[in-house]
Amino acid sequence: MKTGRLKQILLLTDGCSNHGEDPAAVAALARNQGVTVNVIGVLDDRQNSRPKGLDEVEAIAEAGGGISQIVYQKSLSQTVQMVTRQAMTQTIQGIVNKELQEILGKNQSLEELPPEQRGEVVEVVDELGESSALEVLVLVDVSASMHHKLPTVKDALFDLSLSLNARSGSNQFSVYSFPDPKHTITQMVDWTPELGAVNRLFSKLNSGGYTPTGPALRQALYAFAAKSDPSCLEDGEDPYEETGW
Repeated sequence: MKTGRLKQILLLTDGCSNHGEDPAAVAALARNQGVTVNVIGVLDDRQNSRPKGLDEVEAIAEAGGGISQIVYQKSLSQTVQMVTRQAMTQTIQGIVNKELQEILGKNQSLEELPPEQRGEVVEVVDELGESSALEVLVLVDVSASMHHKLPTVKDALFDLSLSLNARSGSNQFSVYSFPDPKHTITQMVDWTPELGAVNRLFSKLNSGGYTPTGPALRQALYAFAAKSDPSCLEDGEDPYEETGW
């Protein structure tokens, strides 16, 4: 059983989008393209209540077939690792369930197997989680309210790289930030197996006051398309135009 490459967008934000298209709709289209969208809403450590804008975090992840989590800064590193790994497992379980249905019938799923068989399948899922190739595009909201949280984000991404590189499977990371007045998102780190360069990342950023999460997710999906086929973006056309983009 092979899963191919597991593709994830990991969105780190602390508020509600306020510019451009609906980010949940874009996340749903990303899911249709085989890219899972995970979202982490970052709270201030002294913040006692959850801002209304973070309700959007759950909606985006649900539409994107991913995991959502609201977290305080102090716990961000552990949460980034947990969400990434949980999303891997969830994606693989979906693939396994689909294959089970093809073999055993449409009404058969992992949860419905006898305990012994279910345990064997869980072992396969765990093994695939360690050995499958993984691509994670990290999309960081650098709007004004996120500025003081960026050092914590930097540390969390470095820890994520260390954690996932303990797997036997290959890893590829890239990091983009938004908003960018000219290009919607800015590439901070090109695809790489390690995020050691993350230590130098966030000192040069200029925080913005608006949060175009939907357009940023769209451009992040384009980055996956460009990774697979750089020529697909050379003519400036929308690579997903025929699928409703």
